[in-house]
Amino acid sequence: MKVGIMSFAHMHAYSYAKCLQQLPGVELIGIFDEDMDRGKEASSQFNTKYFSEMDLFLLEEMDAVIICSENNRHKEMVLKAAYAKKQILCEKPLATNLQDAKEMIAVCKENGVILQTAFPVRFSKGIQDLKALIDSGDVGEIVAMRTTNRGQNPGGWFIDKEQSGGGAVLDHTVHIIDIMRWYLGKEIKEIFATVDCLFGLENIDDAGLITIEFEDGTIASHDTSWSRTSTYPSWGDATIEVIGTKRTVRVDAFGDMLKVYNDNSEQKFSYVFAGKDIDLGLIEDFVSAVKDGKAPSISGYDGLKAMEAALAAYKSSEIGKPVTL
Repeated sequence: MKVGIMSFAHMHAYSYAKCLQQLPGVELIGIFDEDMDRGKEASSQFNTKYFSEMDLFLLEEMDAVIICSENNRHKEMVLKAAYAKKQILCEKPLATNLQDAKEMIAVCKENGVILQTAFPVRFSKGIQDLKALIDSGDVGEIVAMRTTNRGQNPGGWFIDKEQSGGGAVLDHTVHIIDIMRWYLGKEIKEIFATVDCLFGLENIDDAGLITIEFEDGTIASHDTSWSRTSTYPSWGDATIEVIGTKRTVRVDAFGDMLKVYNDNSEQKFSYVFAGKDIDLGLIEDFVSAVKDGKAPSISGYDGLKAMEAALAAYKSSEIGKPVTL
């Protein structure tokens, strides 16, 4: 199976490329990036061909593409890849507005290609174990959920609203909304949120507190931010606490850490992540869907609904009232 990567603007591209190279029978056949320096450096690092023009890249013989551009470039790249009959894994958020996301989904359907949204948190072992507990009935009826996704400010184009579509609330909320929808199998009825810039000097949100009501009456809260410092022992967290009628279970997707003490190092104490490689789980899942010609486990519609909730949070904060979806 031959796969190409479109843009290395998003840091996940480097991880996804490493994952592709770990899979037997999968070849990273090329990288397209309009940033020539970045594209050439990435192609050299991963020992593959560099393309400076998107149309020439899409003429190459390949089965699928992974899109890791700036958020506002997702639509253009997805549409061109779909017309070229390439199967598609697109970085989250799927787009920066609902109209673009809907068009992307429609064009992929018309051209018979997969559109999978990149939500790697679904592949955390703890997240998957909790899903199994819920499905087995061991948690009972879900009454409420408390969630967080607090990380470091990525800087660069992420803090340029024209390119990103939004700050921490859009960047982080989509991951957790996807998990909550997956756990419940229900859609969101109402969103109420407070969004602000509390930790940086940029004119873009880096903190938000969101309350959510699902169509079945389940309530949830989400604390999202770019509040973690560069010295924080891990990138951040992605936690979910599910309160059920039988038990309450809490999971942190990035919580599997080892404490390492080393007298032979300037850094005497450090944390080392020891959990499952969630990016590898995502890429394995996408490759399997393409090879088997089946629908992806995480669809474009999943990406749309997660994005819809984040955009509703912005609107709610702006008008100071709940927003009905």
